[in-house]
Amino acid sequence: MKRRIFLGSGLALAICPRAGAGMDESRLESACRILANAAEQGEIQASAIYVQQGSDVFSRTYGLARDTDAMFLLASISKTISIAAVMKLFDDGRFELDDRVQRYLPEFQGDGCEKITIRQLMTHVSGLPDQLPENARLRASHASLAEFVAAAVKTPLLFEPGSRYSYSSMAILLATEVARRISGRSIADLTHERIFKPLRMTRSAMGLGAFKISDVLMNQVDWAAPESGAGDPSTKSWDWNSPYWRKLGAPWGTAHGSAEDVARFLREFLHSTGRILKPETIKLIISNQNSPNIQPRGLGFDLGQIGNTPHLSDETFGHTGSTGTICWADPSTDSICVILTTLPYGAVFPHPRDLVATRIAEALQKS
Repeated sequence: MKRRIFLGSGLALAICPRAGAGMDESRLESACRILANAAEQGEIQASAIYVQQGSDVFSRTYGLARDTDAMFLLASISKTISIAAVMKLFDDGRFELDDRVQRYLPEFQGDGCEKITIRQLMTHVSGLPDQLPENARLRASHASLAEFVAAAVKTPLLFEPGSRYSYSSMAILLATEVARRISGRSIADLTHERIFKPLRMTRSAMGLGAFKISDVLMNQVDWAAPESGAGDPSTKSWDWNSPYWRKLGAPWGTAHGSAEDVARFLREFLHSTGRILKPETIKLIISNQNSPNIQPRGLGFDLGQIGNTPHLSDETFGHTGSTGTICWADPSTDSICVILTTLPYGAVFPHPRDLVATRIAEALQKS
């Protein structure tokens, strides 16, 4: 495949010769001025964008993200990667989506927990909360993932399983715990072996993996999500920038990756090569699994409008992250967009990632 590539850092621009109609790089460059200005004004310490449509690629980095190898804390984009790794075991025939979770986690019982299926965990209709009531205490004590699991299986449900949608990081945790008990491998190992290696995502890890904390960008923790300490100095030992959190390998929020690597991951779902999952499993993952009266959701992926981005088709799949990240792939325009920043999503409204994503989506629709 011939690929036109537009790569840059800051305002630098390197353009390969045009090869027919494709992305309008002037429109993309205009959209990215938002990130450039935010870096110049000190609003965003680091950001990166990677856009692909067909064989055309456009990439920029700003601020402390010196080049396209820059690794960001992906936050909830981690969930898509984690569930993809779990679904490799589905491909291997190790479980079915409608298996009861209790079959693999026998201690998960009472309060209706016996009814919850693996599919319900992956589509946020299980009734489990997003964060545990004791989240801050667990993180302050530098709890292991096993301790989070032990607390999650005992936490009261918010509603009858399958009756409605409620975003749940703890449901993703338990889905990966099922995979751990089936395979005997941690989710960090599974993502490395089943996702990152075959897709050549060399600048990615669940947790830090083989990387050092100096290899990854730090976040601007002021106005961070409440569950990460919200910038309170007393939470410094367990906030987004702490060695504890960066190393934990929490499947709901501690994957690190470059914008290009996230795009590699999305590309496999847009145009499956079979390197990580069977094509029919890929289709299942990016298709709505919820009832008609419940918010559409794929397996690990959000569907349709991703974040606050208009101009996307109903077939679009992707995710956002509270660290200021967003990614999506839209089959209707054969496009991928990844925007990674270090500015927490709650720090400013509208967040620059949304402003850029909106302009990018509009530009791709007109290509």
